[in-house]
Amino acid sequence: MSEPVLLSIDARGIATATLNKPAKGNAYDEDLLGALIAGLDKLRDDPAVRALVIRGAGKHFQAGADLDWLAVAATYGPEQAYAASMATTTAMQKLNEFPRPTFALVHGACFGGGCGVVCCVDVAIATTDAIFGITEVRVGVAPTPISTHMVHAMGLRQTRRYALTGERFDAAEAMRIGLVHEVVEPGKADARLAEIIDQTMLSAPSAIAMTKDSFLGANGLKLSEREMSLLAHESWMQRASAEGKEGLAAFQQKRRPAWYK
Repeated sequence: MSEPVLLSIDARGIATATLNKPAKGNAYDEDLLGALIAGLDKLRDDPAVRALVIRGAGKHFQAGADLDWLAVAATYGPEQAYAASMATTTAMQKLNEFPRPTFALVHGACFGGGCGVVCCVDVAIATTDAIFGITEVRVGVAPTPISTHMVHAMGLRQTRRYALTGERFDAAEAMRIGLVHEVVEPGKADARLAEIIDQTMLSAPSAIAMTKDSFLGANGLKLSEREMSLLAHESWMQRASAEGKEGLAAFQQKRRPAWYK
């Protein structure tokens, strides 16, 4: 089996982490989350790394949680279920607090945790074909591991709408609400990303790290261990609830959930 996250570093120190489950739209499970966490730790400790780009292999950026994995996770006991939710919470926290400039190049589907990834980077570029959705509530679960990052990126007002309705929206709307910074044609995305990275390379590395740390720390945007634990606990409890089980079953059976009227 191929690696769930591919890491590379070019001659300038631009690292790329490619989410690599294209057959499933790069939907995340424990293997992908573990690989992303390990990759972020490795790149953070490498002094040669000047910036980090997050991409998705294949047709989509990141289609949220792997529902086959969620079906397995629904059978976990409390400790293992908590650990699964903590993996999502930790991956987002490490990306949000990564000390170098971070970029996301979004194409195709970007749902659930994919939106969380976008909220945690410094610069997000979407192609015109990108489709977004904070869709956890549609299957009876709650997006608590990414909740704080969504509010930081989009503001409470827009987060309340899209995290509660589960609506899908296009790249233009994603830019309007602050989820992404720019929208470009698919054939121009790499060139535009290269332009922004080239501008960023004029900035001093330690000054960037201090600036990011100050922005997050001074504004209370870093998560403590207690806060992360609470978010993970809320996540697995809702996933294990009757609604969580019904939502997953309804999705798998391609029917309306019981709560729909």
